Amino acid sequence: MISREQFVQEYTDIVNKYHPAAGHLLHYCLLKVISYRNRKLNTNTYYLGIYYPNELGDRLLTHQDIFKDIAENMGLVEVAFFNATHIVKDPLSPLKEQDVRFWLELNWIASHVD
Repeated sequence: MISREQFVQEYTDIVNKYHPAAGHLLHYCLLKVISYRNRKLNTNTYYLGIYYPNELGDRLLTHQDIFKDIAENMGLVEVAFFNATHIVKDPLSPLKEQDVRFWLELNWIASHVD
């Protein structure tokens, strides 16, 4: 079975190969495969989460159809876009206490823009 990191790398390679302008934007984002477990149906559903800096949002969302098409062709259900800047600056978010490493990755993404 392919790992989530390998899956994200393969996804990024495909976007870079067929849509270089959209692929360039992904260099400033954090991509994660997100799983959702439906206990009633006993199934797992996988999504692609794209965490982006606030300044990149408009340019990134213009390519959202490309990102979604590629993800669906790779077997994912949907692509979800998350503003990393808003997540990091949210004073009520418990993310910093729950997952410090992920919070630091989001901080890094939120602070780097071309």
